[in-house]
Amino acid sequence: MPRKPAAPKTRPATKLFVLDTNVLMHDPTSLFRFQEHDIYIPIATLEELDQHKKGMSEVSRNARQASRFLDDLVSRWEDIDEGIPLGPHSHDAATGRLFLQTEAIHGELPASLATSKVDNQILGVVLHLGRTHPKRQVILVSKDINMRIKARALGLPAEDYFNDKVLEDTDLLYTGVTELPADFWDTHGKGMESWQANGHTYYRIKGPLVNNFLVNEFIYQESSTPFYAKVLNVQGKTAELQTIKDYSHHKNNVWGITSRNREQNFALNVLMDPEIDFVTLLGQAGTGKTLLTLAAGLAQVLEKKIYSEIIMTRVTVPVGEDIGFLPGTEEEKMTPWMGALEDNLDVLNKADDEAGDWGRAATQDLIRSRIKIKSLNFMRGRTFINKFLIIDEAQNLTPKQMKTLITRAGPGTKVVCLGNISQIDTPYLTEGSSGLTYVVDHFKGWPHSGHVTLARGERSRLADHAAEIL
Repeated sequence: MPRKPAAPKTRPATKLFVLDTNVLMHDPTSLFRFQEHDIYIPIATLEELDQHKKGMSEVSRNARQASRFLDDLVSRWEDIDEGIPLGPHSHDAATGRLFLQTEAIHGELPASLATSKVDNQILGVVLHLGRTHPKRQVILVSKDINMRIKARALGLPAEDYFNDKVLEDTDLLYTGVTELPADFWDTHGKGMESWQANGHTYYRIKGPLVNNFLVNEFIYQESSTPFYAKVLNVQGKTAELQTIKDYSHHKNNVWGITSRNREQNFALNVLMDPEIDFVTLLGQAGTGKTLLTLAAGLAQVLEKKIYSEIIMTRVTVPVGEDIGFLPGTEEEKMTPWMGALEDNLDVLNKADDEAGDWGRAATQDLIRSRIKIKSLNFMRGRTFINKFLIIDEAQNLTPKQMKTLITRAGPGTKVVCLGNISQIDTPYLTEGSSGLTYVVDHFKGWPHSGHVTLARGERSRLADHAAEIL
């Protein structure tokens, strides 16, 4: 019986994505992030880009960069109507085409939607494209939740822009801490080597769990004799562990501060380790991120003299209305944003009870002379040498801003990023796309970086209860 000829392989129909302005202003490279699919940019999007191009904000910079990309694409192509291939401009990362709106489109929107509003004009374009391309999937891409709700109410498919998300689910974010199972030593203790040096005990172990370990990850086992250690290195199925310093004991206090729980102990171990250049601490309000970091900074600047001074900066995103222009120098303008610093310095100053009022006042002046408060706005082009750089509220930074800040570090500088990814105040940033999530995920396993997610609040029983029930 003759064989049937194989059916020709049909290329799956590519989608047509209509981009809202906020996608381009959030990530100008989004033009090259849609792989084999086509992109359509309405005139209304170009108009809005034009309105946002002036200014020094991150949004304005992105709007200008998006316009430059579009200019580069359009200027090299004669026939825009046929679509501009994106492959040559993206090293074939995007193989679709870019279409620009070249004619007036009158999409029939419900009478209740004002056509003067740009969002509604873009929805009209999506409606029109859906009718003219019945065999293609036309999808609106927008970072604006209300825009997506309106689109779905009109029966139009709409999506968020996901390409910049580091993780889809932030529950999967690396915590820097792993609990060992009860049978760990039975399965990994065979042929174990152990030795002591520099006040630490070292173990060389083999076993199936070792593959999951990352360098500088903390591992622990709670039992009658608790075990706390740090992974020094991993090679195949062999790992080297080092017991950690116990900062909960008063003789190991850091600027009068001792750790109150297991994670704080881990955090002080990475903060006080001169071999670790980059530290990220995540945690809810009241877990002690700023206090531990400042205590470690002061101990290493004033006692050990490893660093010359502490530089503290944070994103000035107000939770309520902005308080407008502030008088004074850069340091004085930043003071209202640095309430957290003041509160923690009060605690650290009170730790020295024996010094008396005069001694405390002298210490306070010395501390203030060694802590500099800087605004993020003036960070470009700077290089910090032998500094202890603290970036507070780092969850409000975009990955690009985070890169700008961390690359300021010169020789001998330690960078500490603090934040709570469930408290993001920057528009269009989410837990998955925050710069803090980005660096935690990208730096994990590097021998000179450490990360700890602080789990327990240590402010007061009132604050802990409020965090749980409210």
